[in-house]
Amino acid sequence: MLISILEKINGLNEAIFTPIDNLISKLPIADWAIDGMCDSIHLIPFLFIVFVIIEILEFYYADRINNALKKTGKSGVIIGALAAVFPQCGFSVIASSLYAKRIITRGTLIAVYLSTSDETIPILLATPEKAHFIIPIVGIKLFIGILMGYFIDFTIPQKTLNNAELKADIEHIEEGCCKHDLEHGSKRELIIHPILHTINIWGFILIVTLVLNYCLSNVAITNLISGNSFWQPAAAAFVGLIPNCAVSIGITMMLIKGTISFGAVISGLLANAGLGLLVLLKNNDFKDTIKIILILLIISIVSGMAINLLI
Repeated sequence: MLISILEKINGLNEAIFTPIDNLISKLPIADWAIDGMCDSIHLIPFLFIVFVIIEILEFYYADRINNALKKTGKSGVIIGALAAVFPQCGFSVIASSLYAKRIITRGTLIAVYLSTSDETIPILLATPEKAHFIIPIVGIKLFIGILMGYFIDFTIPQKTLNNAELKADIEHIEEGCCKHDLEHGSKRELIIHPILHTINIWGFILIVTLVLNYCLSNVAITNLISGNSFWQPAAAAFVGLIPNCAVSIGITMMLIKGTISFGAVISGLLANAGLGLLVLLKNNDFKDTIKIILILLIISIVSGMAINLLI
């Protein structure tokens, strides 16, 4: 039903943007650039609507989720993984801050990182013909996140704070994207932040789409991108470690364009924890952070290679 609704909205969207497409098509630029500009502009209304909905849900429910996460101990793995699936701004940032204070376990943090969807869901929702990828991507990431989170907690015991220490140790949580205050959001941000976020994400999408379209217009580069699918998950996982939402945008757009294997998509998105890794590097013990990054990398690469072998 959701996909059919999105397709109807997409039809209306196409009709609205036809005059703009006609103007762009008359520009004295290459066809791959024209296609990239048209494709990215069509996503703006979808992105804005999705981000407004996300902002409303985040405003009213994020505190409840965060408070529940702080009090659950090892059972926080499943709560953290489920919460991370929802593409709210900065959940990996919050989880990193809580882990640095040892309020949540290492397994919970890994579960959050592996399950985090970042910009993948909004972009796929904004591309109705590819929206069917949402359930398998989210399902696989959630399954791996919960499984690995519990495995890590049961095999690598770790001390967390008790309730008394918890009350004394909660401090300021870092900012999210677009200088978004993750603790003290106002109703004004219910519109302002979606506007800013839509502009930022659309800018990234435009750049990534133009680059991909140029690559696809060059046979040699296209062969290089879609060549050895066995090693693609490893390359995608290393790229996924880059703490920037542009990475999940790039991986998702490559999925939409068909220039990357599904296993590589999963590897890259599993490894991509958004801004969370930056917060961890800033606030956590360096050696422990390196261990977490290595664990994240190994899980991501192995998972992606296994998926490519199975499908």
